[in-house]
Amino acid sequence: MGILILKIYLIAIILIITMYAIRHFLFTLNRAFGEQRLGYQDIIDSDLPSVSVLIPMHNEEKVAKNILNALLNADYPQERLEIIPIDDNSSDGTREILESYHSRYPHLIKPLFRDSSQKRGKPSALNDALKIAKGEIIIVFDADSIPPRGIIRDLTTSFLDPEVGIVMGRVIPLNISKNLLTRLFDLERIGGYQVDQQARYNLKLIPQYGGTVGGFRKDLVLSLGGFNPKILAEDTELTIKAYISGVKVCYMNRAECYEEAPETWHVRAKQIRRWSRGHNQVMFRYLIPLIKSPYLSLREKIDGVFLLCVYLVPPLFLLGLIDSIILFFLGEMQILSSSFLLFLSAYNTYGNFAPFYEIGLGAILDGATYRIFLLPLLLFNFFFNMWYSSLGFFDALIDLITGRDPTWHKTERFRNGGEVNCC
Repeated sequence: MGILILKIYLIAIILIITMYAIRHFLFTLNRAFGEQRLGYQDIIDSDLPSVSVLIPMHNEEKVAKNILNALLNADYPQERLEIIPIDDNSSDGTREILESYHSRYPHLIKPLFRDSSQKRGKPSALNDALKIAKGEIIIVFDADSIPPRGIIRDLTTSFLDPEVGIVMGRVIPLNISKNLLTRLFDLERIGGYQVDQQARYNLKLIPQYGGTVGGFRKDLVLSLGGFNPKILAEDTELTIKAYISGVKVCYMNRAECYEEAPETWHVRAKQIRRWSRGHNQVMFRYLIPLIKSPYLSLREKIDGVFLLCVYLVPPLFLLGLIDSIILFFLGEMQILSSSFLLFLSAYNTYGNFAPFYEIGLGAILDGATYRIFLLPLLLFNFFFNMWYSSLGFFDALIDLITGRDPTWHKTERFRNGGEVNCC
């Protein structure tokens, strides 16, 4: 009976792998040959709403000046704009930098300082900023972002459509050439945004709000109860809660913003583990409500299930490998087990989050075909992602069982504090 269960599990994993592979392949075909939905900035550009730009910060002295200087240069009417950098219990020079900018631009830059008595973390920081934000539209950037001049206008015009509640732009690493890790990170971003996100938007499925270069209606988030401080993926939670409530996300591929990619494997590992933990927290909480929602079509529900379970796949892979090893030593390594290992090895070459055909097409669309030479290295990147995504899944599982309160750990910055001009 035990051996039968192990074999059934292998068959189930093969089916799951196949469904994800087909999904990504269909997205690639749509991006290559399907009709592409236009961004609203290509159609409408008038009657701009009031905007509050929120920038959560914790020990961001290396990058704070870059993003503030970029936003001061924004192509948006200043009488309709306010910039709220949120100093979340920083212990470096972040506070002094924000105070300096506020003294020079008091009507535009309005920092919020949070002390040690308040729970630290991006969700809590955003909740506090929403209480004082005056704009009807909220734009959120990570502190390491370098927003181009026109991105606030591009993102904001989408909200002229009353059905749009959330908008997401495209994130591009600015330190791609630093080392192999940053180059592989760039490949994931190419496949994930240029192809996967755009295809989901084209097909009217569920493009995801990413929390680093995007925006939302303030009233919408407040009506949904704000951000849950116990969930580490506040962006994924907002996406799912919005769709469950009948609100749509607009993806704008042309609204490009630059960010810093992790430059060491240790920092990247912590980032993946946090993303997986937060994403799986959302999966545990919202999978059933998403399936039951009366506002979603059947194909939106199917895509939503795929989206919520994307960080569940790595631990399933890992258990499948363990399963195969057990069957091998039990003398049951027959055609079934062998085919699983072959299928798994083949799928590994596609990477975990952006299969090779998405990345290849994305590189072609970006005019950077030389990056395709790195595709074979995604095999190693996959196993790295699989391990730390699995750890994040088990973190989320322990959170669910024990009810513990997770601690937010920001991604370490590598910029030297100098000026950065990339747009």
